[in-house]
Amino acid sequence: MFHVELRQFPHVARAFNLSREELEAAILTPWAQGRAVDFQERRWSPERARISIYEGRELSLEEIGLGRGWANAGRTGQDVTGAMLDEARRTVVTSPAQVELQRALLARCASGALGLAQVVELAGELSLAPLASERLGLAERAVWQLLHEGRVALLRGEEQLAREQWQPVLLSWEAWTDGRVFVRAAKPVS
Repeated sequence: MFHVELRQFPHVARAFNLSREELEAAILTPWAQGRAVDFQERRWSPERARISIYEGRELSLEEIGLGRGWANAGRTGQDVTGAMLDEARRTVVTSPAQVELQRALLARCASGALGLAQVVELAGELSLAPLASERLGLAERAVWQLLHEGRVALLRGEEQLAREQWQPVLLSWEAWTDGRVFVRAAKPVS
């Protein structure tokens, strides 16, 4: 059984006795993809929140009650956070269309910054997704992955946005339509 804690000051959410399938579906898969996790009536951002996962025996109601659950999970289980996240990240599937869009995006960024709307247009030019919503989703995933790999930077005007700003910006409709948010090739670290 798995026991998980999500923490983003001042909030904490915990769940006990999850199966591997429940843990992966509800938390690990979206977390590994860099998407926010909707859990216990709150949205947890991988950029801001911390996650802890313990694997151990099933805890009884008496062991969970009165705020004792997390201490008992830690005492009777093993911290598998790193291993579970590494495994989840390895299993995140990148579609061939996303790989092709990422290559084209990097090639275009080599000659200058590209607006987010232009990334969606590029997906259309390459005939990677027939529906506009699919092109937008593909563009969002491609930019998100390239940001996390450090291959592109996200800019609002001339200002490079910090990592914690990526998600709110990329989830904003205005960022994709107003022409003020760009991606450019990341500058090599010297």
